[in-house]
This record gives sequence, C-alpha cells and structure tokens, in this order.
Amino acid sequence: MAALTTILHVEDEPDIREIAAIGLGEASGYEVLSCATAAEALAAVRGERKPDLVLLDVMMPDMDGTDLLAALRAEPGMAGVPAVFVTAKTEPAETAPLRDAGAADVVSKPFDPMTLGERLERIWEQHAGGS
Repeated sequence: MAALTTILHVEDEPDIREIAAIGLGEASGYEVLSCATAAEALAAVRGERKPDLVLLDVMMPDMDGTDLLAALRAEPGMAGVPAVFVTAKTEPAETAPLRDAGAADVVSKPFDPMTLGERLERIWEQHAGGS
C-alpha cells in the first residue's frame, strides 16, 4: 500500500495556513503544498508533484471550496484523490452538501494542529490507502 506523503492545503487565511503547515509538516512529517488561492492550487496540481490528499477551506474569496474541488477533479491524476473540507460550519445540514460534492470528510475549525496529521492519515487510509 502506498503511503500518504503529500498534502495540498488551500486556505486563504495566512495564520491558519501556517498553523496547518506546522502541524502537518514539522509535527507529522508530510510534505505540505500550501496555497492561498484556487489559482495557486490548480497550478500546484499541474506540476510534477501530485498530492495524495487535498485539504480545502470552504469559504475563500476567489472560488469556494466545492467549486475548487470540482476544478481539481478535472485535472489529470486528481479524480481519485481524497478531499477533506475545513469549515467552522459543522452542522449536518451544512456538511451534507460538502460530502455530496465529493468530500471524504469534514474537519471543523478551529482544529488541533498536533492531531490533524493523524486524522488525515485515517481519512486517507479509508478512502485511498487500499487502492
């Protein structure tokens, strides 16, 4: 089975991006491709290094997370990459559309950066690890 090594994180708030980078990179050992915009994320997946998992903010100024996920899924090699949304809106009525859009799971804000890597590893194993 392949390992989870690279995570694409798309978040417009610099502080949250930095906290996630510390939790996922320094604390958990993943390579983190941090992007502030949808355009940066699309450019990142068009490069040589494809992420194993995508972590997306839902509300961003240039494109919302569900639209970005659809755009990412259309990129070569990205159709089956598990996606996890990060949002402060975690009521079932608010997360159901995210799951319907193709999310493997939803992480609530604020999240614990020191356990985020473990949580994403479990999600990845459930949705991609066996393929």
